[in-house]
Amino acid sequence: MTEGNFVDYVRVFLTSGNGGKGSVHLHREKYITKGGPDGGDGGRGGHVILRGNKNLWTLVTYKFKKHFKATHGEHGAKSRSTGADGKDVYLDVPLGTIVKDPETEEILHEVTSDGQEIIILKGGMGGRGNWHFKSPTNQTPRYAQPGMEGEERDFILELKVLADVGLVGFPNAGKSTLLSVITSAKPKIADYEFTTLKPNLGIVQYRDFQSFVMADIPGIIEGAAEGKGLGHYFLRHIERNSTLLFLIPADSKDIGKEYQILLDELRRYNPELLDKERLIAISKSDMLDEELITEMKVELDKDLKGVPYMFISSVAQLGITELKDKLWNMLNV
Repeated sequence: MTEGNFVDYVRVFLTSGNGGKGSVHLHREKYITKGGPDGGDGGRGGHVILRGNKNLWTLVTYKFKKHFKATHGEHGAKSRSTGADGKDVYLDVPLGTIVKDPETEEILHEVTSDGQEIIILKGGMGGRGNWHFKSPTNQTPRYAQPGMEGEERDFILELKVLADVGLVGFPNAGKSTLLSVITSAKPKIADYEFTTLKPNLGIVQYRDFQSFVMADIPGIIEGAAEGKGLGHYFLRHIERNSTLLFLIPADSKDIGKEYQILLDELRRYNPELLDKERLIAISKSDMLDEELITEMKVELDKDLKGVPYMFISSVAQLGITELKDKLWNMLNV
């Protein structure tokens, strides 16, 4: 999947089907006079149904086709024959998709499991046939109910990536490199800022054939919560992560300050993000010797105020196994 095909926000216009009309029919058969009403009911209009699909990870299906319409229910017929129901329309979406009202931004539905089905627009009910309305005083009713109309409205579909660990950091902190080393994902890696334009997912293989999912979120810069840079478009994906892995390069001028800036952006976007488990990885640590690491630990213990941290190097494979162990323990406490 190329970056251009990653779509996590679309607006769609949906229409459910109308219910079929009830039938007005009087039974006619040889040797049977005044057979009475036997008009059948109309069929139900088709629903519009959202369905979770674990094999999808983007809303690209709805990038170009945005209008979906279910079919109408068929009309009732003689001999109390009920009309066929309208055909339902299924919209397959990746796990983590939410449905929002475009006017109020209210979250209406949420898809979190494979095969989960949510009726977001109900089809109209079919009308009742005239046989329902017979009575001792009205033995030949010549009327039936019309079918109810379906619904139509637009919705916003928004994807929040479902991942166990989310990588948080400034551009060029080494997030994509780490993802490429720790998983089989192949994100674009280059020596300029904003190489990563869309979130990348990778599965981290752990001991005894176990695994967890890691997401590389495009780099955050100061002011991202107000719309600066690219990171603000993807802060929503961090909301789904169980654990946040902050990646800060060892050659940073002030590791503690960078961490506080990243933390502040998350706080301004959604204060609840600060309730998640956090781990700091000092990347590119292969350029440090033991003496320098020892000196840095003294400063970090004061600046990071109890937040766990590790020194790693994706290129030199330094501390990668220990990092996976630590993340696995945090996810399974």
